[in-house]
Amino acid sequence: MNADARPRSVLDLPGWKAAGRRLVMLTCYDAAFARLLDRADVDVLLVGDSLNQVIAGQETTLSATLDQMIYHAAAVRRGAPGTLMFVDLPFLTYQVSVAEAIRNAGRVLQETEANGVKLEGGRHMAETVQALVERGIPVMGHLGLTPQSVHALGGYKVQGRGAAAADRLLDDAKALEAAGACAVVLELIPAEVARRISAALTIPTIGIGAGPGCDGQVLVLHDMLGLNEGFSPKFLKRYAELGGAVRDAVRAYATEVRGGSYPGKEHSFE
Repeated sequence: MNADARPRSVLDLPGWKAAGRRLVMLTCYDAAFARLLDRADVDVLLVGDSLNQVIAGQETTLSATLDQMIYHAAAVRRGAPGTLMFVDLPFLTYQVSVAEAIRNAGRVLQETEANGVKLEGGRHMAETVQALVERGIPVMGHLGLTPQSVHALGGYKVQGRGAAAADRLLDDAKALEAAGACAVVLELIPAEVARRISAALTIPTIGIGAGPGCDGQVLVLHDMLGLNEGFSPKFLKRYAELGGAVRDAVRAYATEVRGGSYPGKEHSFE
């Protein structure tokens, strides 16, 4: 469990920022990894719609479903009952209408015991964010490279280059904060832009490919563990190379099975 045994809540987030405490967030999609992360001093687990790529093997996040997100989030919560957990609302579960967003976000909290939801978009999503927050559903925003808009953005490209684009991102971040968002993910934007946004907000910013000036950082767990070997963007640091370790372990198992040495006497019942 986290070093602080008290269950954490979204009310802790602005205090952490005010105290200069950097926030640690990782994606998580299952109970097994959740149990490990729950004991590794991670502040927030994000059940991201990136699971559609990492777990389901799809090219984008766009075909992720609400049922899929709820299934994985419920598993994560069982593995990490005391860690803050946010769940991505998938594409078209919150953009069609405010009423639909409330219904779907409410279902996520009801069926997974999540602490809140994350959704993509800036000023144009402020009304939805405010409606969710007013109904007791904490919301984390997401600006910059928003993967659900990958086709509109022309691919996975750095956002916020140039003064006008940077100003728009800052305005979007302020709009989300004013609407009641408890934190904002900043993805794939210039470090100076992220630093400027972070300084302007009282809620924490959580960066991924946004430089060191954010109030916290998030990575996809499988990427930072070296399990997603074909993905190596500039911002990614691999803290382990588990892909090779998995292959070595499976090859050793296969060799022993084919050679008849497993299961040996020590792994058999008499």
